[in-house]
Amino acid sequence: MTGTLPKRFVLTTSLGEIEFDAWGDVAPLHVANFAKLSASGFYEGLLFHRVIPGFVVQAGCPLGDGTGGPGWNVPAEFSSRPHDCGVLSMARSIDADSAGSQFVICLSRESCAHLDGAYSAFGQVMRGMDVLEQIAAVECERSGRPVDPPRILKLEAFTS
Repeated sequence: MTGTLPKRFVLTTSLGEIEFDAWGDVAPLHVANFAKLSASGFYEGLLFHRVIPGFVVQAGCPLGDGTGGPGWNVPAEFSSRPHDCGVLSMARSIDADSAGSQFVICLSRESCAHLDGAYSAFGQVMRGMDVLEQIAAVECERSGRPVDPPRILKLEAFTS
């Protein structure tokens, strides 16, 4: 993505909207990547494929099982920003530079503190915590896969 980085994202899900403040000053590559995927419609129809109450909700896998991505990786952008409740961060494999399209939203500071400095945080929920709580409360299998997964309907990036 070229030009100005988005200042916020609006994620429309099957349960409602979540608005994020984008941290372009902290993780510009991740903000730009999220905006690029947004502009292409990549996220439309994807599932929240992993829900771990008290920890994170996860989405962004085109295969719906946590193993897929967009076909490229984004270099890690670790920072001193804490993974507080509502923080938007990239999921990745053991390779620090393996983030692509999968993201998590933290559900509590206590359970996400170990992500600090090890995962690329790039935003914060500003509106829609009630929607995040609804997603976190869906019925799941023991593996964390929702029985009836909420879906992403749309992701929009805004520069103002």
